[in-house]
Amino acid sequence: MERSGWPDEGDNVVCSVKRVTDFGAFVELDEYGHKEGLIHISDVASGWVKYIRDHVREGQKIVCKVLYVDTAKHHIDLSLKDVNEHQRREKIQEWKNEQKAEKWIEYVAKTVKISTEDLLKLTDLFYDKFGSVYAAFEKSRFEGTSILIKIGVGKEVADAIAKVAHDNLKKPQVEISGYIDLTCYLPDGIEHIKKALGIANKVDNEEINVEISYVGAPRYRIHVTAPDYKKAEGVLKKAAQSAIHLIEKAGGSGEFHRYSEQKVGS
Repeated sequence: MERSGWPDEGDNVVCSVKRVTDFGAFVELDEYGHKEGLIHISDVASGWVKYIRDHVREGQKIVCKVLYVDTAKHHIDLSLKDVNEHQRREKIQEWKNEQKAEKWIEYVAKTVKISTEDLLKLTDLFYDKFGSVYAAFEKSRFEGTSILIKIGVGKEVADAIAKVAHDNLKKPQVEISGYIDLTCYLPDGIEHIKKALGIANKVDNEEINVEISYVGAPRYRIHVTAPDYKKAEGVLKKAAQSAIHLIEKAGGSGEFHRYSEQKVGS
């Protein structure tokens, strides 16, 4: 998505290579209205560059670091060598996310009938407050519409953005596991264990999922999926304590073991 204004020195920007010469490469900054920038041959790669086209060529999509901006002369100096592979991948992903967000915000504009002028003001607001339009969708998905209304977005627009975000963005999920050992030697001990496991499996929050599986007597695995580690840990602990409390009340015994492996999915 194109941004108004100019990039700041030190920013990483996505560029399209338009012309390569013996002294450098002329590029267009995709995110800034296709403003032109120059990568001097000394900033193309580390060390001596014998053939510049070994490093950059026409039609290429690259990520550069902004070295200098002269708005009066409409001149931007860029560096290709100062962007490492991690920064390049991160910026390209950010740029792709903005392309998605551009389609989403245009859909919102049509849905609530926002004028072109107001749409530009809205995107500028998101860039100013959140750094990107995509971030506005993310925040509305994970924090609710209040985060948008707080910065001046109308309720109808905020609701429309939240709906699009809900339909297109998955909340990040954290998965953790633990084990409980449940023992009850009463004649109907197995029934008490089933009740204890049933109690452990109860969750009131639809964002959280608890799965209990049999490992091997007397051990059972509790697997929790939740939006963040704090909630996951709280549910895991509560589930284990509830089961142990019930089985001990029935004359049995229980013990909780925290499993060390944790993973994050999306």
